[in-house]
Amino acid sequence: MFSDFKKMVFHPIKFRMFLFLNLPAAFFSGIRVKSLSEKQAQVTVKYKWRTTNPFRSTYFACLAMAAEMSTGVLAMAYLYKIRPQISMLIVENTARYYKKATGITTFICNNGEDFYIAIQQAIQNNQAVEFTAHSTGTSALGEIVAEFSFTWSFKPKLS
Repeated sequence: MFSDFKKMVFHPIKFRMFLFLNLPAAFFSGIRVKSLSEKQAQVTVKYKWRTTNPFRSTYFACLAMAAEMSTGVLAMAYLYKIRPQISMLIVENTARYYKKATGITTFICNNGEDFYIAIQQAIQNNQAVEFTAHSTGTSALGEIVAEFSFTWSFKPKLS
């Protein structure tokens, strides 16, 4: 099912329609999934008019959306068409900013296998499981721009 989800994410129309209908701020900000595997996701956001702040850098909320998507897309891939259905929700997040984001910022989350384990625990125990994923945003020069942590809760839905 992971491969089916990956095909949808990289389809030229399907994922953009998903963003437009479900995450319009991400759609209009131009956030893109650059790569996706069972272990890692890379998501980019560009500094441009729609993502700018008064300080001539990418607005922190746009950086947060891209960072969150780098974690969330991994979770969604493991939850795609899974039975029983699992709800996912962010219950906590933290961020640290190091540099102004003035170009393309790439967020990388390497917690794919950990998402799989947390989701399997939620299914086996039939109760909510929390997991904290980390995402690091870097500039085109490889400099760390920001680091984010998102605590996700996975809970089996009642039938």
